[in-house]
Amino acid sequence: MDQSNGYEKVALAFVKIRGNQSNNIGVSTVRNWASALPTSATVLDLGCGPGIPISKTLMDQQLTVYGIDASPTLVAQFKENFPNHTIRCEAVETSSFFGMAFDAVIAWGLLFLLSPEKQRALIGKIAIHLKSGGKFLFTAPSQQVKWNDVMTGLPSVSLGAEAYRQILAENGFLVLDEYQDEGENYYYSSMKK
Repeated sequence: MDQSNGYEKVALAFVKIRGNQSNNIGVSTVRNWASALPTSATVLDLGCGPGIPISKTLMDQQLTVYGIDASPTLVAQFKENFPNHTIRCEAVETSSFFGMAFDAVIAWGLLFLLSPEKQRALIGKIAIHLKSGGKFLFTAPSQQVKWNDVMTGLPSVSLGAEAYRQILAENGFLVLDEYQDEGENYYYSSMKK
């Protein structure tokens, strides 16, 4: 059973389109977010794919990055790109998150691929694995909307900004900021109380 939300089937196309040095969408936004983290902070990149450009941006900030992705092909590409960094091939919903607590967690382009129930559960799980004062950054449209993912054709759903703010608050997060990048990705930046 494919736990990658369809991304294993399109993994090579995804690497060609998104996982290369020429696609810098989100890089400056993630760099700015990461610059506020302590040097050598541990960051969990959920749905990290091949690690380029998001994990690499975090690594360039001297952060210790752990990756999780459910696509074996994307995990193999991550290992090829970053042989000295830790990654696991597993679904974020069932992952043990390495049994660790992290200084920060990022979920770029992932949350809305999950059902509403799994999104809520994942935010709760992230809260458990974040240290007090830890930062959480994720992307999802600000409006409540359903669409088919461009790469896989599978359903995607954004719960909308109001619902995400509520879910974050219910899980002990303080929303620090919301913003949009050059690719029109909408970000939620929060901190665990």
